[in-house]
Amino acid sequence: MAWHFLKKQVENHLVQEKDAHVTTFIDYYGIHPGHRFPGWEISNQITDKNTKMDLLENSMREAIATNLSHRFMPYIQLHEFEGLLFNDITVFNNNVPQSDFNNKLELEQTINNYPNPELINDTAQNAPSYRLARLIKGYNKIVHGAILAESIGLNKIRSKSPRFNNWITIMENL
Repeated sequence: MAWHFLKKQVENHLVQEKDAHVTTFIDYYGIHPGHRFPGWEISNQITDKNTKMDLLENSMREAIATNLSHRFMPYIQLHEFEGLLFNDITVFNNNVPQSDFNNKLELEQTINNYPNPELINDTAQNAPSYRLARLIKGYNKIVHGAILAESIGLNKIRSKSPRFNNWITIMENL
C-alpha cells in the first residue's frame, strides 16, 4: 500500500476515534520504493537492520499530523511475518505431517542458526515465506501461518524476537 493511502487511513482513525491508538504491522519485505514511505531513501543507506526499521517507523510517525502522532505506533516486521514462525522445531513436528517436509533438516538448521528469527533472510529467494513454501509441501501462508503462530504462542515468539517483543510491550503499556 502506498504511504499516502496508509497515512490518510491512520489520520482518519485518529481524528474519528479520539481515545484510540493506531498501530501497523507491515512486512518490510512488501514495501517498495514506489510506495513512497517517508525515510525510504535514507533507510537504504543504513546497513544495520534494526536501525533501518527504527528510522522508517520514526519517519512514519513524524509524517503524521503533529496533534495526532503521539497516538500512532508504527511497526514494521523485519522481514516478514513468517520469520516469527522459525521459533521451535517441535511446533512444526506437531503441526506438519512428516510426509509434508521437503527438507526438514534445512528447517531445523535454519531455526538453530538464527536465535533471533527476525533476522532470517539472506536473499529474495530465501525470504521466510518462500523458505517455508520450499521446505513444506503445500505450505499456505494464511492457514499454516495461523496454526503455527498459535501453537508457538505469543510468549515464545516474544522471547526470540526482540523487535516484535518491544512493539507488543509498547502496546501493553498504553
